[in-house]
Amino acid sequence: MAAAAIGVALAVACLPLGVYPRLACAVLDAGCPTGAAPRGELPRLTRLTAVQVAQGGTYVALGDSYSSGEGVWELDQAPVNDGADRCHRSEGSYVPLVAEAYRFGGGTAFYACSGATTRQLLSGQYGQPPQITRVTAAASLVTLSIGGNDAGFSKVLTGCIVKIPWSSACVDQDAAVNRRIEELRTSMLQVLREVRGRAPAARVIVLGYPRPFPEQPVESVDNLTVADQRWLNTMTRRLNDTVGSVVAEFDRAIAAFGAPGSAEYVDAYEAFTGHEVGRPRPFLNGLAMDMDELRVNARSYHPTGDGYRRFAELITKQIAAGPGRPMNNVLVTDPNAPRQGAAPPR
Repeated sequence: MAAAAIGVALAVACLPLGVYPRLACAVLDAGCPTGAAPRGELPRLTRLTAVQVAQGGTYVALGDSYSSGEGVWELDQAPVNDGADRCHRSEGSYVPLVAEAYRFGGGTAFYACSGATTRQLLSGQYGQPPQITRVTAAASLVTLSIGGNDAGFSKVLTGCIVKIPWSSACVDQDAAVNRRIEELRTSMLQVLREVRGRAPAARVIVLGYPRPFPEQPVESVDNLTVADQRWLNTMTRRLNDTVGSVVAEFDRAIAAFGAPGSAEYVDAYEAFTGHEVGRPRPFLNGLAMDMDELRVNARSYHPTGDGYRRFAELITKQIAAGPGRPMNNVLVTDPNAPRQGAAPPR
């Protein structure tokens, strides 16, 4: 018996290299290749690029009239979705253009609403659900413009236009506007917190406002003196700087904790340079009057079709560029998970 065992052992030892594993697999059902990674291997983490993060889920577009498309809204156009007739959401906004430029895994949800303030973005407007409720964990990209209505820019501009031509009523609003802009810091931070709480892995891109008049105005426009135009430019710069600083501080906090997602600011102040109100081909509507009703049309001082296309360029470039730092979003791959259609491990 012992001699026979020794003989078998010697015979096996003399088999060519690689034959024994196949013999053991056939006879003992052991050591058979499965094609799977070694059992117990740790999951693999792959850091996603900024574009991959943005495209991974739903694109949600929030904000005020500069995002809704007020400047190109027409009463007879088909509503984009529920409530669009009050919110003046237009296919001519930058949102549909961004949706065409990138393929978003979860589609696009366009809910920006003309006239929205930071408070209304969180609480609702015109009897519609709050814009913030459109943001869910499925969101991978959120864009918005907000803050102009908090600063009261619509009423400020109206006050500048309807004043007595030689009065200083426009610039006399300086203290009140500066106070409202400063108060915006708190409400802007609240908006960012609410968005992030609902979509903690999303990229959030906040779009600023363009300079409405040339950097060096040379003549009056729509009853606005050169001094009025310079002051309105200055207020726009101050509003952008305030919103931009809040967004930057928020993103620094995200990065400091190594958390996924981002908060990014796109400064559009110089975006319409050469195409301001008063130029031959403006990207902003000038003063528009509804003569039948003798009132100022809401599209006044809102982007034209060219203006919204310029906004789309800014947003698409920002999507590609990212926040200027590595994203902390990762894709987790489990090597131990059975491949689809493969037999479960024994």
